[in-house]
Amino acid sequence: MDGITLGRASLLCTLLLWAFQVCSGAVTVKVAPKVEVLKGETAKLPCTYTVSPQSSSTVIEWYIEEQGKRQRVAFSQGGQGKADDGTPLTGRVTIGADATLTISAVQPSDELVYYCQVTGGPSGVGDGATMLKVFFAPEKPELTKPRSQAISVGGTTSSEIGTCVTMNGHPQPRIIWYKDDQPLAEVKDKNESPHMVPSMVKEASGLFTAKSILYMQPTKADKDSVFHCVVEYSMPGDEIKQKMSDTITIELNYPSEKATFSLLNTDPVKEGDVVNMKCETDGNPQPEFDFSKDGKDITGQEGLLTLKSVKRTDSGLYKCTAIDFDNLDADLTGTITLNVNYIDPVSVTPAQPQVVMLGDNVEWQCKTKASTSHTVQWKKGSEVLSQDGTLSLKGVSYDQAGEYMCVGAVPSVPGLTTEASVNLTVKGKPMIEAPAIGEVGKEGDMVTLKCSAHGSPAPQFTWKPSGKESVSVEGNKAVSTVTLQATAEVMKNGVTCEVSNDHGTDSKTILVSLKRAIDNSADRADKQQGGSSGVVIAVVVCVLLLLLLVALIYFLNKKSKLPCGKKDKKEVASGEVNNDIVVEMKTDKANEEAGLLNKRPSTEQ
Repeated sequence: MDGITLGRASLLCTLLLWAFQVCSGAVTVKVAPKVEVLKGETAKLPCTYTVSPQSSSTVIEWYIEEQGKRQRVAFSQGGQGKADDGTPLTGRVTIGADATLTISAVQPSDELVYYCQVTGGPSGVGDGATMLKVFFAPEKPELTKPRSQAISVGGTTSSEIGTCVTMNGHPQPRIIWYKDDQPLAEVKDKNESPHMVPSMVKEASGLFTAKSILYMQPTKADKDSVFHCVVEYSMPGDEIKQKMSDTITIELNYPSEKATFSLLNTDPVKEGDVVNMKCETDGNPQPEFDFSKDGKDITGQEGLLTLKSVKRTDSGLYKCTAIDFDNLDADLTGTITLNVNYIDPVSVTPAQPQVVMLGDNVEWQCKTKASTSHTVQWKKGSEVLSQDGTLSLKGVSYDQAGEYMCVGAVPSVPGLTTEASVNLTVKGKPMIEAPAIGEVGKEGDMVTLKCSAHGSPAPQFTWKPSGKESVSVEGNKAVSTVTLQATAEVMKNGVTCEVSNDHGTDSKTILVSLKRAIDNSADRADKQQGGSSGVVIAVVVCVLLLLLLVALIYFLNKKSKLPCGKKDKKEVASGEVNNDIVVEMKTDKANEEAGLLNKRPSTEQ
């Protein structure tokens, strides 16, 4: 065999030996394809393996891959694990006896591909890859307006509406814009309206700050639109969450097309009111306004015309006029016809206070004028006496004296009223009201009596007999109160109250009696009735005791316990006789039964 043949045979043997070794040994490694964890928490990356045949020199190694290069971070051999120095995970990583890699205080930069590599000596090498995903919820998005607040409608280019910024999220969050609670399509073409200009910044912490600027060409219909933005972000378990910003509105400038002139007062206007009239257009900003009344210029301020304490002469046609230089063709005018309601002071005839004699007649007339239908009423206190402006009193009494009010009103205008008052004095002789009876506990006590009388001029009081007196006025009557001793004469004849004035006199006698006089008679009757009842009760008790005594005697005799034999009878008979009553008790049963049962004793045969 030549040298070439020998070399070929040797190479073939070597290849066969290597193939045999590979086929006869194997290493399998199983890891989780993906592990999810929140920033700052602890991540555990499991690794299980089999080595066949088993080898005492098995080595487990964990690697990270950055920019296509692998770097070992930890290893384990013979059950002893150790972390490598000088890696991004140094000080935060450990490897367990079960080959699990544990990373504490996970940071966004730890989001890498991790390889678990197992070397089984002659059995070969195997590995598995795990992707570590790190999550962190971003802050609530902040929405701000541009510095130039007003946006003009009709521009040829888009205007900035607002800027939405959300910070410190991982992975990269997404910003969505809303107009009037409806999401806007994400458009980045600057020629479109609306469109967005997004940007994303990775901070030194590894977290992301997302920003989006909204641009659009608004129309007049957008003047009341409300905008907000939402940040959408991922969390473990394929969960999608959102956070919403505060809302903003935009200030639009647009030309006026019409003007509105309105009366702000809600109730009908009356003399003395403050009147406010507002002029405004449907444009923004509001133009300057001019005001006039019946063709004469008057002064307002910022579209508001105020009239203080209006009079009936302020009624008329009011007009407001504006000019919008962005729309000179628009007719920006408005008119208001103002009606000021009024009522004249009431006129009362006769106007002077009236003084009449008791029983006379009196009449007043009350009139007024108003801007619309009105009423005239006569009142005394809260009582309505007349509804037609005429008040007639026939045969006046003292009770009708006093103040009367004439009230004019316009029912359709709340608070529009006027009034005037007149006074009626009724003169005549005094008249005493029926007095109350005086009472005392006993003769000689002090008694207080009251006497009330109508009359004009005010009556003078005279008491017979007299005492300590005081006089007061209660309404239309005078009241005199006297305190005196209830002597025998007073108890017999009473006390006389006499009143007098220029027109006559009147008098009444007030009787004075003892208190509880009727009650004492009743007490005596009760006592008599009580005495009779006591006698009846005593009789009943005596009868019951007598019956009880008879029954006791009968019971003792029947038992032969009472010594009432013949011997006893003789002794009693031979005894000394005196004027006392002697009762003989016989023991004969027949007689006993006859006596007790009212039966005649039977004769012996």
